[in-house]
Amino acid sequence: QVQLVESGGGLVQTGGSLRLSCAASGRTFGSYAMGWFRQAPGKEREFVAAINRSGGSTIYADSVKGRFTISRDNAENTGYLQMNSLKLEDTAVYYCAVRGTLSAVIAGTSVRDGYWGQGTQVTVSS
Repeated sequence: QVQLVESGGGLVQTGGSLRLSCAASGRTFGSYAMGWFRQAPGKEREFVAAINRSGGSTIYADSVKGRFTISRDNAENTGYLQMNSLKLEDTAVYYCAVRGTLSAVIAGTSVRDGYWGQGTQVTVSS
């Protein structure tokens, strides 16, 4: 079992930045690949970014490429999502999740696969 708690969300103006954190407890965080997902009101949950167990490989959705950076600190059992140049369309609840491999993380958005946090709200205003 892995417990995940997201933090760092909030209200920010367009063009601003936020850094989300995902604190893990339970089984060794470094045993899992990690991903960030988001769900906007009335929309399906979507993939945002993923990172492999060591942190040496990352994947991004096209919509955030060049603006968001995913990272992790296995010694601190924490993952991060640095979000820059935020846009109105980035408004959503952001979730972190862990699965066994990087491929598994990007395979789908089902909450039945892996472990998920409760989410943190990010609101971008004009």
